Amino acid sequence: MSADSSPLMGSTPASYGTLTIETSLDPLSSSVSSVRLSGYCGSPWRVIGYHVVVWMMAGIPLLLFHWKPVWGVWLRFRPCSLAHAETLVIEIRDKEDSSWQLYTVRVQTEAIGEGSLEPPPRTQAEDGRSQAAVGAVPEGAWKDTAQLCGHEEAVSGQRVLRYYIFQGQRYIWIETQQAFCQVSLLDHGRTCDDIHRSRSGLGLQDQTMRKTIYGPNVIRVPVKSYPQLLIDEALNPYYGFQAFSIGLWLADHYYWYALCIFLISSISICLSLYKTRKQSETLRDMVKLSVRVCVCRPGGEEEWVDSSELVPGDCLVLPKEGGLMPCDAALVAGECMVNESSLTGESVPVLKTALPEGPMPYCPETQQRHTLFCGTLMLQARSFVGPHVLAVVTRTGFCTAKGGLVSSILHPRPVNFKFYKHSMKFVAALSVLGECAPYRLCMVPRAPHPNLTESLAVSSALFGTIYSVFILHQNRVPVNEIVLRALDLVTVVVPPALPAAMTVCTLYAQSRLRSQGVFCIHPLRINLGGKLQLVCFDKTGTLTEDGLDVMGVVPLQGQAFLPLVPEPRRLPTGPLLRALATCHALSRLQDTPVGDPMDLKMVESTGWVLEEGPAADLAFGTQVLAVMRPPVQEPQLQGMEEPPGPVSILSRFPFSSALQRMDVVVAWPGATQPEAYVKGSPELVAGLCNPETVPADFVQMLQSYTAAGYRVVALAGRPLPIPPSLGAAQQLTRDTVEQELSLLGLLVMRNLLKPQTTPVIQALRRTCIRTVMVTGDNLQTAVTVAQSCGMVGLRERLVIIRATPPERGQPASLELLPVESSVAMNGAKDPDQAAGRTVEQDPPSSHLALSGSTFGVLMKHFPRLLPKVLVQGTIFARMAPEQKTELVCELQKLQYCVGMCGDGANDCGALKAADVGISLSQAEASVVSPFTSSVANIECVPMVIREGRCSLDTSFSVFKYMALYSLTQFISVLILYTINTNLGDVQFLAIDLVITTTVAVLMSRTGPSLVLGRARPPGALLSVLVLSSLLLQVALVASVQLGGYFLTVVQPWFEPLNKTVPAPDNLPNYENTVVFSLSSFQYLILAAAMSKGAPFRRPLYTNVPFLVALALLGSILVGLLLVPGLLRGPLALRNITDTCFKLLLLGLVAFNFVGAFMLETVLDQCLPDCLRRLRPKRASKKRFKQLEQELAEQPWPPPTGPWG
Repeated sequence: MSADSSPLMGSTPASYGTLTIETSLDPLSSSVSSVRLSGYCGSPWRVIGYHVVVWMMAGIPLLLFHWKPVWGVWLRFRPCSLAHAETLVIEIRDKEDSSWQLYTVRVQTEAIGEGSLEPPPRTQAEDGRSQAAVGAVPEGAWKDTAQLCGHEEAVSGQRVLRYYIFQGQRYIWIETQQAFCQVSLLDHGRTCDDIHRSRSGLGLQDQTMRKTIYGPNVIRVPVKSYPQLLIDEALNPYYGFQAFSIGLWLADHYYWYALCIFLISSISICLSLYKTRKQSETLRDMVKLSVRVCVCRPGGEEEWVDSSELVPGDCLVLPKEGGLMPCDAALVAGECMVNESSLTGESVPVLKTALPEGPMPYCPETQQRHTLFCGTLMLQARSFVGPHVLAVVTRTGFCTAKGGLVSSILHPRPVNFKFYKHSMKFVAALSVLGECAPYRLCMVPRAPHPNLTESLAVSSALFGTIYSVFILHQNRVPVNEIVLRALDLVTVVVPPALPAAMTVCTLYAQSRLRSQGVFCIHPLRINLGGKLQLVCFDKTGTLTEDGLDVMGVVPLQGQAFLPLVPEPRRLPTGPLLRALATCHALSRLQDTPVGDPMDLKMVESTGWVLEEGPAADLAFGTQVLAVMRPPVQEPQLQGMEEPPGPVSILSRFPFSSALQRMDVVVAWPGATQPEAYVKGSPELVAGLCNPETVPADFVQMLQSYTAAGYRVVALAGRPLPIPPSLGAAQQLTRDTVEQELSLLGLLVMRNLLKPQTTPVIQALRRTCIRTVMVTGDNLQTAVTVAQSCGMVGLRERLVIIRATPPERGQPASLELLPVESSVAMNGAKDPDQAAGRTVEQDPPSSHLALSGSTFGVLMKHFPRLLPKVLVQGTIFARMAPEQKTELVCELQKLQYCVGMCGDGANDCGALKAADVGISLSQAEASVVSPFTSSVANIECVPMVIREGRCSLDTSFSVFKYMALYSLTQFISVLILYTINTNLGDVQFLAIDLVITTTVAVLMSRTGPSLVLGRARPPGALLSVLVLSSLLLQVALVASVQLGGYFLTVVQPWFEPLNKTVPAPDNLPNYENTVVFSLSSFQYLILAAAMSKGAPFRRPLYTNVPFLVALALLGSILVGLLLVPGLLRGPLALRNITDTCFKLLLLGLVAFNFVGAFMLETVLDQCLPDCLRRLRPKRASKKRFKQLEQELAEQPWPPPTGPWG
């Protein structure tokens, strides 16, 4: 048993009570790098100590344990081996980060009734699955891993199943392995023969036992009650901090401010509860599936049961009218037409055929064409051998494909982003409350070392606290008042509107994307879009049009190719015409042919018509899968030697992405034996053919078409020595069909580039974003398309890498083949225009092109060379779906921020694994990827990048503004503390809610720049530019406020306040009035200064609501200063009668306005150049940058090949 079978199982424990596992590639959890599992069991002394600590600290530890459950486990339990653990601590490390995420789960036990684990009767023992569950030792190593109970339990007869449930998945204890493993591991290693032996169904005893082990077949989405949600929300650190602050403000007589914050927090909690509950209910209703299904029982009986009762091994009788699949199942009899758009985003129905028998292992991922997945919609089902369409259940609950997707929604992959880390640490440092940082959106683990930002914030807060305590003591303020004022500083430096302001940034971007047809289900991924350095593209349906046009057929005569026949329907009746008409997986749905677009075009070019059902059976007098009828013969074709007749399809082996081919077995009236036809990749089909039937110029002919950008499919056939009957054909295996084939000809199809492809590729390359093509098509075709769209320029070097695996004692080898540049005529409507748009770089770039087989050899035999290939690789052809996922993950290991754009069919794994996955689908939102574009072209890619850059830059601006707002208020409070006064109750309300919240929310509305530039917004708050801006703006704010204060105290009309009376009882006074007035203007000035446009956002004047808010609030503040009027009383302002002094204050405001904008302009334009001159350029820490530098100094491959 290997560790890669499950994210939470492995081999021998590394240490006592701890199991460390390195996980494998999994598209749904591709971010997980390794897992640590630690066992803990009860300790009476620890439990007593735990309760003592809780009582002595008045229950406060319970709140800490709610936030950090692991602490409670460490305190109450003692470490032990996993075999005796009652509680587990699961530590998961992200592959892109060194931090660990900790979870706790309880180990559950369930008694298994007497005799429920006994081996089944002999007729059932062949299944192998029941034996695996009881821990028998049948043939096959996989069955040895299922020893569920220890020897002592088996002897005593008290069998107990130990398991735990984590993120919906069930993990059971395997005694022989001394490890927990995912329950689906019990099914690993089954063969197709094992699946077929389960057709007779399970007995009641086996079914009961398996339900105990596998659990019910349900995908439960937890929906908490409103009281539970209220408790969870109220115990959130943010609201805990708010409760502390409200209590502090009440004690300090800020009643109105405390009441408003309480009301706002209450409304926020209510809205959050409603939204959370609504989302949970929506997801629950979306995934909930409970239907009555018919299952087979031993002895030929049938029973109707609820779908929740299904267990792996049950045999389903599928309704012919179709319906939703309640589980994953292998089709063992009949055919089904299935819509899998709920899982893949691909709306084209897929034909599923019966699983072939044989000793080969069964794997749902590699045998998708024989597997029905949970949640997909069966459109119709048809039986041919026997009365029923049968499918054997293989996975249930969260182990299904749908369960995995739901789990990824409930437990999304954490976003590893420096901005979120630094913002969290900065705010945590501001609050000086460590674990009470109030921002769930930024909740990430702390880094092991503090940074300069944190040190600066801590120093500021500590300085302010020490200064306030000292000055209040000097003013002889009572101790209790000093404590209140010192604690009040904490509430001042933590901006209350920051969570809302930071969330609004991504919400605006999400809304703008939605209005342009791009839907996002993971808003935090929008900011990652602004950091993309590389984008992978699928070819067919993404870069090129979905539909294919048939250019013609190249037939064979003997061992020579004949000229291209533009109209396949004019071919003479023979194997090639029959292959074109029958080698497909089309089906009729409501009298309309449905299936793969290429198959539809191919059959349409022949003019033949598909018939199914009773009409097809009637034509041949026996049951067949389908019949292809020729068109009515045209007058000019009347002189043909053999008039075409109907052809029946007896067996199908659907197209497999891994095998890159499909097979059919057909017969026609009068035929003594059927024929097999194979259609697929020319290289693979030619390799299956008898060499004597392959022309000597096959490679040259193939390259002549692929070099022009055409898609080429080879067809081959052979007669089969069996009777022309459905029963005989259904017994054939794919290997038998694909022996000693004869090449019949080539089908040439044209796949035009979408008109939007070339401009988008050029735009991305101009902005230094790497573009990579990942396709399942022919390598030469991919090369031509890449050259046509400008992915590879005219003057750029292109080298094809071919790797050969070790064979016959020879080691694996590499071959480098330089390619001459050419512009495809097929790829663009105007070749000259296409060539003119090609990006010219100086010096020219070097590109590598390779196939999926070469990629596999490189990963296995040349791991040290692989990074160099990936850094230069532009074209990856003949890539299987799992190889696309592996490629994305390998690029991420080089520290690229990777995007993936595909149609969602064969790209699901890659779309999930990428940092930013964009699925081209008609659905409004798809679980396949974070982004879904309803417009099926790649214009959505630069759109997402521009929105990501805008959102990220706006997030920086909003964060800087909110930090400056807190520090500005911090300075105001310190100045007023010095003279034993403070801001008033309503003044705090006006600043925090009316001014700051309004501008902070509206400043995020500025849209993205219309042009995608080379510059990328910084990803980290810890930078000289950001810190310099904060420090200089704070210095300017402090100087203006202090300047206003000193100007006030020297005025002849100035009257000092009564210092013996504490605030707010000594309001109004001149000092407070001046500081409040100046600081109010400063909040507006800072908002405007932080809202610069270029290069990532549009100009400030395009954000009309923000400008209106600034103008309106500015006018009110000017009026408040010059003519206080009715607002003077509520705001507790002192009337200043000196008009010249008021104008002087406005002059200070103007100085502050000009200074703030000059600081930002000078820092943006001059500081980066100064830093580059003052300090040498440091080597990048990113792995791909280091490799690029290494290749620049020592190129590989050596630049000896020709240039285009």
